[in-house]
Parts: sequence; C-alpha cells; structure tokens
Amino acid sequence: MAGEVEQVPLFLAPMAGVTDLAFRLLARECGADFTISEFTAAAALTRQDSKSWHKLESDPRETPFIPQIFGGKVEEMVQSCELLQDVADLIDLNFGCPAPKVTRHCAGAALMGRPDELVGMVEKCVEVSKVPITVKMRLGTGTERINALELAKRVQDVGVERICVHGRTLRQRYSGVADWQAIAEIVDAVDIPVVANGDIVDAASATKCLQITGAAGLMIGRSAIGRPTIFQQIKSQLDWDSSPPPWSPTSSIENQASARLWAWRRYVNLDDELNELRQKSSSEEVEAHLLSKNRLRHAFAFTKELPGSKAFRTELHSNRGAMQLSTSVEAFLVELVTASKNQTQQD
Repeated sequence: MAGEVEQVPLFLAPMAGVTDLAFRLLARECGADFTISEFTAAAALTRQDSKSWHKLESDPRETPFIPQIFGGKVEEMVQSCELLQDVADLIDLNFGCPAPKVTRHCAGAALMGRPDELVGMVEKCVEVSKVPITVKMRLGTGTERINALELAKRVQDVGVERICVHGRTLRQRYSGVADWQAIAEIVDAVDIPVVANGDIVDAASATKCLQITGAAGLMIGRSAIGRPTIFQQIKSQLDWDSSPPPWSPTSSIENQASARLWAWRRYVNLDDELNELRQKSSSEEVEAHLLSKNRLRHAFAFTKELPGSKAFRTELHSNRGAMQLSTSVEAFLVELVTASKNQTQQD
C-alpha cells in the first residue's frame, strides 16, 4: 500500500459533542493536519450565548483555528462571520449537517434544497470576511436532488476558497455508501481544493478514496471518535510519516488498548490543562457539568468495541464526575493492556 498515493492533508471533521478543544488538540498530536470546531449555531453566537462561544475556544497549538457555523438566516450568518474575524484563521460554513434539529430550521444540509439562498448567504459572508471562507456540503437533499456539482461551481465563483463534500445526501444521513465518484466529478469541475469526506476508516479506504476522487484532502469524522490515533496510523501505513507513535507499536488488542490508553490519558491531561487556563483567564467559573458531559461522551467512545466494553460502559452511567470517569476508564484500559501482555508471555 505504501507509495500508492501522494500525501494530502487529513482533517478532523467537526462533530457536535465530540470535537471539543481538548479532543482537537489530541487529534493534532495524533497526526491530524487540520481540525475544525464543533459546528455552532450562528443564532446563538449573535445572542452572545456563553455555551456556544465556549465551543469556539481555541489554543495556539491548533493554528489554523477554523470555527464552523450554521444557520438559516443570512443576517445571523453574516454577523457571526463579523464576530469571528479577530479569532478565526478561516471560517467554515456548514451546509452538510443532516440532523433534524438543524434541518427543520432550513439550515445545514436543508439549505442545499434552496440553492439560490445558499449561494446568496455564502456571497454575503465572503463579502464581510477578512479571512478565507470555506464550505462543507453533501451531494444534495435526496436522490432526485443531487446538486453539489452545481453548487460547488457557484460558491467558487463567489469566493469560497475550499470545499469539503460528504459523499451522501441529506436523506441518506449516514446510511448506505459514500459516493466517491460524485466527489471526483466535483474535483474535476472546480479550480479550488476539494476535500473528500465519508467512509474513510483506515489506510486502505483512504487510498481508494484518493485514487477515485483525486481530492486535495481527506476529512475523517465518525472513525476518529474514540480513535484519534487513526490519523497517525493512516500516515504511517501510507509512508507519509515515519515517526514512531507514542503508544505501543505492537498489533492486535494490545495495540488498540495501548493506543487508546495513551490517547485517553492525553485527552484528560489536555482537558485538565485547558480547564485550569479557563479558570485563570475568566472571572466566571467553568460549569462542571460541561466538563463531565464531554468526558462521559469520550469515555463511551474510547472504550467501544474492546473486550468487556459493553458491561463497562453500563457502569459509566453512574460515573458522572470528571475525576471518577477519568480514573475508571484508565483502569479499564490498563487491565486490558496488562491481560494482553500476560497472554503474550504465556504463548
């Protein structure tokens, strides 16, 4: 597999409740070239909602900082772009989210069903922004409305500097198979970089996607949840990065558990560090439930599909404290690593 495709940047996809700042910094350490904030409602940002602005915190280690916003009203999207000028290096506009709570307000992927409104919104955002505007979209709203190619050309014409395309429609959400050939047609039709998204789960799928699409980058979302080491693993297997990983280089379950143990410890360290910085830089106390909520979500993800994880995740429902979560997940992963090493020695 090595040497089959030229190296391209790897992006961590924006995911609500997943890509908090600590996880984004972790993904960077694990080989992601670009990270994007959790997608955030423009309406909430314009109301100065503190929880929404908390999602858009950044750190010099994340440079470039790319916040992603969504909304159904042009004026709110434009105002949010204006508010982000002093902190963002790029601003990404979300026209790809299929979640009903977003699309029922004609935002996210639903706006692809109103192409003139979508292009008008993008144009207005480009006009007010001093930093580059990028766009994430799907193929269309449904099988009878595949218009990503048309929209890609139009948003390029109004000044968008990069497009990411998820190879599914709004109606598909995450079912079926991503259509990489449709992404290839967009790559051939525009002059700006196109990033491919959908069904990239390992080095083999990354290679195949690049061979089919000719994309300028790959975005990884669901496959990185609980497994941020996927970026380094892809780069290593494709000979894009020869540096050794900070976790065990051995194979099988021991490798999975060792990699996740290292990543979990690092996530907790980063989250603790960031929480201390928040406390020092703000007179407002950071809400403890936000910290625990993020850690609980990641605790489920970091232990998923490992031996004994189903029973262990049931126990996590009663472990709501951030410190208690951190300790119990680490103990679970340490036990797996130890058991695997003992078994290897016996064999």
